[in-house]
Amino acid sequence: VGCFECCIKCLGGVPYASLVATILCFSGVALFCGCGHVALTGTISILENHFSKITSDHAMLTDVIQLMQYVIYGIASFFFLYGIILLAEGFYTTSAVKELHSEFKTTICGRCISGMFVFLTYILGIAWLGVFGFSAVPVFLFYNMWSTCAAMRSPVSNFTNLDSICVDVRQYGIIPWNATPGKACGSTLGDICNTSEFYLSYHLYIVACAGAGATVIALLIYMMATTYNFAVLKFKSREDCCTKF
Repeated sequence: VGCFECCIKCLGGVPYASLVATILCFSGVALFCGCGHVALTGTISILENHFSKITSDHAMLTDVIQLMQYVIYGIASFFFLYGIILLAEGFYTTSAVKELHSEFKTTICGRCISGMFVFLTYILGIAWLGVFGFSAVPVFLFYNMWSTCAAMRSPVSNFTNLDSICVDVRQYGIIPWNATPGKACGSTLGDICNTSEFYLSYHLYIVACAGAGATVIALLIYMMATTYNFAVLKFKSREDCCTKF
């Protein structure tokens, strides 16, 4: 019975909200970073092979994509460490843990660190909302191409001249207007949509967008958990002041 009660107390000290948020955050960031990295590489390949045959026309875009890939490495490393820190902070500030360790006392430094986590998590949550919106842009662009190809292949379509149906990526500002050829029409467009690069990149962008959404949800859970932890620390410090004399 004593061992059973001890296990129950230990399980009661687990910060389940922070644990769920950590798992969701790791999964979301891994999907966003991994799929986004591969999808960006596929995008460069599609542009070079079908929309911009001259290297100088898409040199700036290539540099930007390479920079984004390096940023992805940094994001993955940062959130791996930040998730572990928040999980550890959740363990040490959960009210159940403090009940197990009656000698637990709050300090000004501890409350400042907890408040810093609250502020930083809110900032990261707002930033990831922007990342989530930005990750939906390539999904929208690839979906436009895919839907155009699907419309041309549809048996109910009555297009008289398929070559007049084009997708011009220059209008999205991806490559300059003087890029050659800059657009794909008719059967050429259909062939692009049938390539493995397009199919893989399109679905990877969808998964990356879903990963960004999962990360936003994880940060929302972190916000609630860190805010609660900070409130508990404030309450504990007030309790200490009231019982000091």
